[in-house]
Amino acid sequence: MAILKENGVEEIYSDAFTGAKTHRPGLDKLLIKLQQGDKLVITKLDRIARSAAQGTELIQTLLDNGIIVHVLNIGLMDNTPTGKLIRSIMLAFAEFERDMIIERTQEGKAIAKKQPDFREGRPCLYNSKQIQHALGLLQNHSYKQVTELTGISKSTLIRAKNKTAQNL
Repeated sequence: MAILKENGVEEIYSDAFTGAKTHRPGLDKLLIKLQQGDKLVITKLDRIARSAAQGTELIQTLLDNGIIVHVLNIGLMDNTPTGKLIRSIMLAFAEFERDMIIERTQEGKAIAKKQPDFREGRPCLYNSKQIQHALGLLQNHSYKQVTELTGISKSTLIRAKNKTAQNL
Protein backbone atom coordinates (compact mmCIF):
# COMPACT_ATOMS: atom_id res chain seq x y z
CA MET A 1 0.00 0.00 0.00
CA ALA A 2 2.87 2.35 0.75
CA ILE A 3 4.17 2.04 -2.81
CA LEU A 4 0.76 3.07 -4.12
CA LYS A 5 0.74 6.16 -1.90
CA GLU A 6 4.29 6.98 -2.99
CA ASN A 7 3.00 6.94 -6.57
CA GLY A 8 0.22 9.43 -5.85
CA VAL A 9 -2.69 7.03 -5.52
CA GLU A 10 -5.50 8.74 -3.60
CA GLU A 11 -8.02 5.93 -3.23
CA ILE A 12 -6.80 2.42 -2.50
CA TYR A 13 -8.96 -0.66 -2.89
CA SER A 14 -7.80 -4.01 -1.59
CA ASP A 15 -9.07 -7.52 -1.18
CA ALA A 16 -8.14 -10.32 1.16
CA PHE A 17 -9.15 -12.71 -1.59
CA THR A 18 -6.75 -14.43 -3.94
CA GLY A 19 -6.12 -13.14 -7.42
CA ALA A 20 -7.47 -16.47 -8.65
CA LYS A 21 -11.02 -15.41 -7.81
CA THR A 22 -12.99 -13.63 -10.53
CA HIS A 23 -15.30 -11.68 -8.22
CA ARG A 24 -13.74 -9.96 -5.26
CA PRO A 25 -15.54 -7.29 -3.21
CA GLY A 26 -12.81 -4.63 -3.41
CA LEU A 27 -12.16 -5.15 -7.11
CA ASP A 28 -15.87 -5.24 -7.90
CA LYS A 29 -16.38 -1.92 -6.05
CA LEU A 30 -13.46 -0.37 -7.91
CA LEU A 31 -14.63 -1.55 -11.33
CA ILE A 32 -18.06 -0.01 -10.75
CA LYS A 33 -16.51 3.31 -9.77
CA LEU A 34 -13.97 3.62 -12.62
CA GLN A 35 -14.93 5.99 -15.43
CA GLN A 36 -13.45 7.03 -18.75
CA GLY A 37 -10.25 9.04 -18.19
CA ASP A 38 -9.56 7.51 -14.75
CA LYS A 39 -6.20 5.96 -14.05
CA LEU A 40 -5.98 2.56 -12.40
CA VAL A 41 -2.65 1.94 -10.67
CA ILE A 42 -1.75 -1.57 -9.53
CA THR A 43 1.50 -2.76 -7.99
CA LYS A 44 1.91 -5.91 -10.10
CA LEU A 45 -0.08 -7.47 -12.91
CA ASP A 46 -0.65 -10.67 -10.94
CA ARG A 47 -2.48 -8.69 -8.24
CA ILE A 48 -5.43 -8.08 -10.52
CA ALA A 49 -5.65 -11.55 -12.06
CA ARG A 50 -3.85 -14.88 -11.91
CA SER A 51 -5.44 -16.29 -15.03
CA ALA A 52 -4.05 -15.06 -18.33
CA ALA A 53 -7.50 -15.15 -19.94
CA GLN A 54 -9.15 -13.29 -17.05
CA GLY A 55 -6.40 -10.67 -16.89
CA THR A 56 -6.33 -10.11 -20.63
CA GLU A 57 -10.11 -9.68 -20.75
CA LEU A 58 -10.20 -7.35 -17.73
CA ILE A 59 -7.38 -5.09 -18.91
CA GLN A 60 -8.73 -5.00 -22.45
CA THR A 61 -12.17 -3.98 -21.11
CA LEU A 62 -10.59 -1.24 -19.01
CA LEU A 63 -8.58 0.09 -21.96
CA ASP A 64 -11.62 -0.09 -24.26
CA ASN A 65 -13.54 2.03 -21.71
CA GLY A 66 -10.86 4.71 -21.76
CA ILE A 67 -9.33 3.83 -18.41
CA ILE A 68 -5.56 4.21 -18.13
CA VAL A 69 -3.97 1.11 -16.60
CA HIS A 70 -0.57 1.62 -14.95
CA VAL A 71 1.20 -1.43 -13.57
CA LEU A 72 4.00 -0.11 -11.38
CA ASN A 73 6.52 -2.86 -12.13
CA ILE A 74 5.80 -2.83 -15.90
CA GLY A 75 4.48 0.58 -16.92
CA LEU A 76 1.42 1.82 -18.79
CA MET A 77 -0.70 -0.80 -20.52
CA ASP A 78 -1.71 -0.02 -24.09
CA ASN A 79 -3.27 -1.66 -27.12
CA THR A 80 -0.14 -1.68 -29.24
CA PRO A 81 1.06 -5.08 -30.45
CA THR A 82 4.07 -4.81 -28.12
CA GLY A 83 1.86 -3.83 -25.18
CA LYS A 84 -0.44 -6.79 -25.81
CA LEU A 85 2.55 -9.13 -26.07
CA ILE A 86 4.10 -7.94 -22.80
CA ARG A 87 0.73 -8.17 -21.05
CA SER A 88 0.12 -11.69 -22.38
CA ILE A 89 3.58 -12.91 -21.37
CA MET A 90 3.38 -11.42 -17.87
CA LEU A 91 -0.12 -12.79 -17.30
CA ALA A 92 0.98 -16.21 -18.58
CA PHE A 93 3.87 -16.19 -16.08
CA ALA A 94 1.49 -15.20 -13.26
CA GLU A 95 -0.85 -18.07 -14.14
CA PHE A 96 2.11 -20.47 -14.39
CA GLU A 97 3.38 -19.34 -10.98
CA ARG A 98 -0.06 -19.85 -9.43
CA ASP A 99 -0.34 -23.33 -10.96
CA MET A 100 3.12 -24.25 -9.66
CA ILE A 101 2.21 -23.06 -6.15
CA ILE A 102 -0.93 -25.22 -6.23
CA GLU A 103 1.03 -28.22 -7.50
CA ARG A 104 3.75 -27.88 -4.85
CA THR A 105 1.13 -27.43 -2.13
CA GLN A 106 -0.72 -30.57 -3.22
CA GLU A 107 2.53 -32.54 -3.35
CA GLY A 108 3.45 -31.33 0.13
CA LYS A 109 0.04 -32.30 1.50
CA ALA A 110 0.27 -35.76 -0.10
CA ILE A 111 3.67 -36.32 1.53
CA ALA A 112 2.46 -34.99 4.89
CA LYS A 113 -0.64 -37.24 4.83
CA LYS A 114 1.63 -40.28 4.70
CA GLN A 115 3.05 -39.39 8.11
CA PRO A 116 1.45 -41.34 10.99
CA ASP A 117 0.96 -38.21 13.13
CA PHE A 118 -0.60 -36.14 10.31
CA ARG A 119 -3.44 -33.79 11.26
CA GLU A 120 -5.21 -31.50 8.79
CA GLY A 121 -5.37 -27.80 9.66
CA ARG A 122 -3.54 -25.62 12.12
CA PRO A 123 -1.93 -27.23 15.13
CA CYS A 124 -3.72 -26.84 18.45
CA LEU A 125 -2.31 -24.13 20.69
CA TYR A 126 -3.31 -25.91 23.87
CA ASN A 127 -3.02 -29.56 24.83
CA SER A 128 -5.91 -31.53 26.30
CA LYS A 129 -4.57 -31.15 29.84
CA GLN A 130 -4.62 -27.33 29.55
CA ILE A 131 -8.14 -27.37 28.08
CA GLN A 132 -9.43 -29.71 30.80
CA HIS A 133 -7.89 -27.48 33.47
CA ALA A 134 -9.58 -24.41 31.95
CA LEU A 135 -12.92 -26.23 31.71
CA GLY A 136 -12.58 -27.17 35.37
CA LEU A 137 -12.00 -23.52 36.26
CA LEU A 138 -15.23 -22.61 34.46
CA GLN A 139 -17.21 -24.38 37.18
CA ASN A 140 -16.34 -21.60 39.66
CA HIS A 141 -15.22 -18.74 37.41
CA SER A 142 -16.57 -16.70 34.50
CA TYR A 143 -15.28 -17.06 30.95
CA LYS A 144 -13.51 -13.73 31.33
CA GLN A 145 -11.75 -14.87 34.51
CA VAL A 146 -10.69 -18.20 32.98
CA THR A 147 -9.43 -16.41 29.87
CA GLU A 148 -7.35 -14.07 32.03
CA LEU A 149 -6.01 -16.96 34.12
CA THR A 150 -5.17 -19.34 31.27
CA GLY A 151 -4.80 -17.19 28.15
CA ILE A 152 -7.27 -19.45 26.36
CA SER A 153 -9.84 -17.46 24.41
CA LYS A 154 -13.53 -17.54 25.24
CA SER A 155 -14.37 -18.99 21.81
CA THR A 156 -11.88 -21.84 22.32
CA LEU A 157 -13.37 -22.54 25.75
CA ILE A 158 -16.91 -22.57 24.35
CA ARG A 159 -15.90 -24.97 21.55
CA ALA A 160 -14.15 -27.26 24.03
CA LYS A 161 -17.13 -27.17 26.39
CA ASN A 162 -19.54 -27.99 23.54
CA LYS A 163 -17.28 -30.79 22.30
CA THR A 164 -17.12 -32.26 25.81
CA ALA A 165 -20.92 -32.06 26.13
CA GLN A 166 -21.37 -33.86 22.79
CA ASN A 167 -19.09 -36.69 23.91
CA LEU A 168 -21.14 -37.39 27.03
